[in-house]
Amino acid sequence: MFDVVLHRPEIPPNTGNLMRLCVNTGNRLHLIRPLGFDLDDARLRRAGLDYREYADVVAYDDFAGFLDVVRPARVFAFTQYADRLYTDVEYRAGDALLFGRESDGLPAAVIEHPAVTDRLRIPIARGGRSLNLANAAAIAVYEAWRQTGFTPPT
Repeated sequence: MFDVVLHRPEIPPNTGNLMRLCVNTGNRLHLIRPLGFDLDDARLRRAGLDYREYADVVAYDDFAGFLDVVRPARVFAFTQYADRLYTDVEYRAGDALLFGRESDGLPAAVIEHPAVTDRLRIPIARGGRSLNLANAAAIAVYEAWRQTGFTPPT
């Protein structure tokens, strides 16, 4: 099982889609406040379909609060500015996959936090600027899950 972490997400449908992804892949979803929406937002519910009630979702006031509670084995920060590719890592259960908000990604203070094991990027074609948050997280989650043999969560 992996911990999918969204740092200050802004767009409800992205978070709803990730709730659904986490249920279907056996992962937990963690949200770092402030959120750009209320957890009862209709757009969040619509994107999450009926998975919201099955999703393991916890919100924290800040990144330090997440670290204190979850104590992840390793934290991989996804950023377009990293040199290392997301496929260059050997993922293990207990890893946290950390993503920034849609408008500007992760702040430098989080990217450079001592708890961050490594910074990773998902390549995009020349001229592209960024991937949708839910799509980027899905790419990373499925790579990590593939590497661990698509082992069902316990």
